[in-house]
Amino acid sequence: MTDLLSAPEAAEPLRGLLSGRLFFPGDEGYDEARSPWNLAAVLEPAAVAVPETVAEVQQVVRAAAAAGLRVAPISTGHAAVPLSAFDLSRTVIIRMSSLTGVTVDPMLRTARVVGGTVWKDVIAAAAQHGLTGLHGSAGDVAVAGFALNGGISFYGRRHGITANAVRAIELVTADGELHRVDSDHDADLFWALRGGGGNFGVVTAIELDLLPYADLVAGMMLWDRSRAAEVLPAWRDLTEDAPESVTMSFRVMTFPPLPDMPPFLSGRDVVVIDGAILESDERASELLAPLRALGPEVDTFSRIPASGLPLMHMDPPQPTPAVSDSCVLGNLTDGAIDAFLGYLGDGTRSGLMFGELRQLGGAFARHPDDGGAVSGVDGAYALYALAIAPTPDAASRGLAASAALIEVMRPWEQPNSCLLTFAEGTTHGEDAYGTACARLLSIADRVDPEGMFVAGHSIR
Repeated sequence: MTDLLSAPEAAEPLRGLLSGRLFFPGDEGYDEARSPWNLAAVLEPAAVAVPETVAEVQQVVRAAAAAGLRVAPISTGHAAVPLSAFDLSRTVIIRMSSLTGVTVDPMLRTARVVGGTVWKDVIAAAAQHGLTGLHGSAGDVAVAGFALNGGISFYGRRHGITANAVRAIELVTADGELHRVDSDHDADLFWALRGGGGNFGVVTAIELDLLPYADLVAGMMLWDRSRAAEVLPAWRDLTEDAPESVTMSFRVMTFPPLPDMPPFLSGRDVVVIDGAILESDERASELLAPLRALGPEVDTFSRIPASGLPLMHMDPPQPTPAVSDSCVLGNLTDGAIDAFLGYLGDGTRSGLMFGELRQLGGAFARHPDDGGAVSGVDGAYALYALAIAPTPDAASRGLAASAALIEVMRPWEQPNSCLLTFAEGTTHGEDAYGTACARLLSIADRVDPEGMFVAGHSIR
């Protein structure tokens, strides 16, 4: 019968759940609840549930199933653009932002992270014990979405992708039951979740390994955009020969002339190198010497507390509308450098806020035998292009500019390689998961036979 009902009618049986924390279109609070961190993504679900307990997650899943609705779990919504491509008019978004918490076991060097927890809270809890985690470049990204889509960290060339650090997962499946899965309990589902993420249920907790770093050498260097043709080859040479203790990025960035922005950034086109070095101060200085010889305007590389690493990359601290595109590259030849810099030109001409190259290789490229559906990434560099998108017209222009840079770099693209945490297009199926897709589908047919769950990077 639910198939014959309109979307609002079908969702009506959920009304009254969660004591006012389930919102329908037209309700006060609906727009705030459905709004993701990336404001360029417009989500229009049948309802938004904001549970505070696992029991409430189960309640919403069971009610949605009974009403013939689908379910899409999100935490912060940093990567909501792929999800916004779906018709969500018969989907309940379960927003996990009120179901959070961290427990660190310093002896085992692990953390149990509740569903919607963001990385900065894990980093702060781990730092009390001289530990840290395989987080990304921003501390306000949720652990679950990041880790279960692979996860690229500035610790990654030594320690691999974040999904490989996951030791156990607790989730609510389509039947409303809570399961704990690991290598000894439903190993197939444990494999699928580490890469397949939200395709299989609502993740309510993750246990993951921590790293034994209380401090490290990290920072950034900055030059005017006019120096890019000198700086990028030097960075390429360093990253090609660097030990696995080094993970770095290179960006050409355009900053608008805003009064609250530091003068050395406001209204400028600049080149920025940043990263982390897991070495002694002396060895780190040796590695950085070729870049310092180019006389950066700003050089903040020094030994810092590990908790300071997420601040280094200058990701925006507030929700921001942005569109992007990405790919993975092989070797960064002289021709590739010329093409990259030639397209970017100055920021006004390219239409991008930045074009970024992120160093891969090392442990990133190793696929451990006990890894999940996404266990590594082949290729030498990740390419990421981003444009600010405050209006629909700006979003269209930004998407075109991002796609154009990817197309320019197509001759150097690594075949059959994808970074899901960077992929904000409609990547799905074999395009996202390659040869793992058939096995993922088989597992989904077992745990979610009706295809109840909606994920931005869908296996179906």
